Amino acid sequence: MWNKGTMGETQEHILDDDASPSEMMCVYLCHIKQSFQVFVEFFFYISVGYFPVPGLVLVHQPGLTTTAIGAVDLQGAGGNWATVGRRSRGGRRVRRQREKRKGESVGLRIGTLNVGTMTGKGRELADVMERRKVDILCVQETRWKGSKARSIGAGFKLFYYGVDSKRNGVGVVLKEEFVRNVLEVNRVSDRVMSLKLEFEGVMLNVVSGYAPQVGCELEEKERFWSELDEVMESIPTGERVVIGADFNGHVGEGNTGDEEVMGKFGVKERNLEGQMVVDFAKRMDMGVVNTYFQKREEHRVTYNSGGRRTQVDYILCRRGNLKEISDCKVVVGESVARQHRMVVCRMTLMVCKTKRSKIEKKTKWWKLKKEECCEEFRQKLRQALAGQVVLPNDWETTAEVIRETGRKVLGVSSGRRKEDKETWWWNEEVQDSRMKSGRL
Repeated sequence: MWNKGTMGETQEHILDDDASPSEMMCVYLCHIKQSFQVFVEFFFYISVGYFPVPGLVLVHQPGLTTTAIGAVDLQGAGGNWATVGRRSRGGRRVRRQREKRKGESVGLRIGTLNVGTMTGKGRELADVMERRKVDILCVQETRWKGSKARSIGAGFKLFYYGVDSKRNGVGVVLKEEFVRNVLEVNRVSDRVMSLKLEFEGVMLNVVSGYAPQVGCELEEKERFWSELDEVMESIPTGERVVIGADFNGHVGEGNTGDEEVMGKFGVKERNLEGQMVVDFAKRMDMGVVNTYFQKREEHRVTYNSGGRRTQVDYILCRRGNLKEISDCKVVVGESVARQHRMVVCRMTLMVCKTKRSKIEKKTKWWKLKKEECCEEFRQKLRQALAGQVVLPNDWETTAEVIRETGRKVLGVSSGRRKEDKETWWWNEEVQDSRMKSGRL
């Protein structure tokens, strides 16, 4: 027996045991035809807004307009049909909240890369950042001597520090539009430097680090970690911190015992230098961002040379700000560096825009000190009071007349906030020089 099951109509097809093959084929074709009719009717009901499913019924209410999702104005027994059941998510209120949240966030793409050397790679690196839409990039092993800021083209600027043109050197590359957000540049050594930026009242500290390699002396490694600790301790706890560094260590795959500072999506096994990275993250309450996102191995490997595929470049941030990181992966297919690959994360800073309080426009009562303004005010006030010498008993009315006359005769202020002129250059040294020159 087979039931059609549409609109209460039921049809049965029963075959005897001795049915011939032709009869069986006819019944089979009949079943196919009726099944096709069921699907056609089902999709028709969906298109007109009728959903014959549990939890959603159409209730006939005379005089009630159509509401909710999928309900239509079904002409029938003298009224409209209203959907009763689950309400739709969204609406004007939710859309307004979403638009408001969009204005309260700043999206950034922050990365790190060991470039091997910056000599002859400035423009190529800028092109890669522009193509990959990277806003801030920490670079290591620049091998540039000096402490400067230099434009590398395509609207990017490099802040760098190095003491030897043959080894080490670190830097941070910024988009030109973010250069004006820089508040402080802290060049600690040729292995550690940091930049402090401000985004709508939110402080972001970007730290670039280059740890000694595995074969270096222990004293040099301890000096690097000591410098990095000092930088972190100098940053207030309420400010964001993003570290992009080549730590030359493997934190390894899995996070048993270290769940609070890293995920389980590392590469291969942990070594001594990788344990130093994990210990640093625990000391400073930070998280290893690379390891929190499940990616294919090619999007986790940051070092590929001579058959060795490992993970030595990392991005770290405070654990409390991990919710602002939405993605992190290795960028493949770029040849700006021979051995290392760029690691990029997407960060959304939640900023709190402070609304300026409106300044009330004030009447310029101080003009009454001038005899001309004072005499004009008396005359206008007498006219407003219909020539009366004695003020009426209704004080509220009288006060309003006085205020209105004052606004007309004396005028009102613009209501704009007066901003102080920039005096950042006026320090004790400049003042002493002016005093010595006898110009004050």
